[in-house]
Amino acid sequence: MSKTHFFGKTIFITGASRGIGKSIALRLAQEGAQIIIAAKSVREDTRLGGTIFSAANEIEAAGGKAFPIACDIRDETQIIEAIEQGAAHFGGIDAVVNNASAISLTSTEGTEAKRFDLMHDINIRGTFLVTKHCLPWLRRAANPHILTLSPPINLEPRWLGPHVAYTLSKYGMSMLTMGWAAEFREAGIAANTLWPATTIATAAVQNLLGGDALVRHSRKPEIVADAAYYILSRRAQDFSGHSCVDEAILFEEGITDLSSYSVVPNASLQADLFL
Repeated sequence: MSKTHFFGKTIFITGASRGIGKSIALRLAQEGAQIIIAAKSVREDTRLGGTIFSAANEIEAAGGKAFPIACDIRDETQIIEAIEQGAAHFGGIDAVVNNASAISLTSTEGTEAKRFDLMHDINIRGTFLVTKHCLPWLRRAANPHILTLSPPINLEPRWLGPHVAYTLSKYGMSMLTMGWAAEFREAGIAANTLWPATTIATAAVQNLLGGDALVRHSRKPEIVADAAYYILSRRAQDFSGHSCVDEAILFEEGITDLSSYSVVPNASLQADLFL
């Protein structure tokens, strides 16, 4: 794919100040994309790293253009303002990447109401409202895409029993996206989900899930970013309604050696949730 494919294209990415969201932004920036960075982080949390402003600097250094804007996707007013200001700055929106997400792998008794609400407000409600308010711009785009970072829906009890509240919120994101694929098919707007085959070395994995031990058995965020790039490069009318897994997308593109994505060369890899 040539550099000009994303040149002048505007991508609205939630949670793009760090982790997978930032990696996707940087990958598209290498192809000349314009990134609206919609995230809460305006001051750096030393445990997590990165702000919308540091991400903007990296995006522009990578060859793209950036519009950082503080946005808590639990707040519809902030969503509308971020979309309106970003679209006005760049002249439109060609794709939306629903990356922002909250996680709590807790049992029913161990999940507080405020944590349940947080996951559903960000993962389901936020994803819904971001996509809803991007739609007027997507309808005008030449190759419009909705890409949601959520898993294939797998109703095996082992994915529901241990952390049903989180699972419900992530499956909700996937159900929304599959619904949009059907709803907007005639409009030519693609809607797909993307999920990693293995755990990914992000601050969430390090701080919340498994620490350095799990990071050593994970892949780098760049594998998800490369998969997102290939999905968003495809013709929207021809590729919609798919629950994609990162390595499967790369295999389809003829990329079979994935060793460079491992944090530790030749380490065994930990399969991600829901697969």
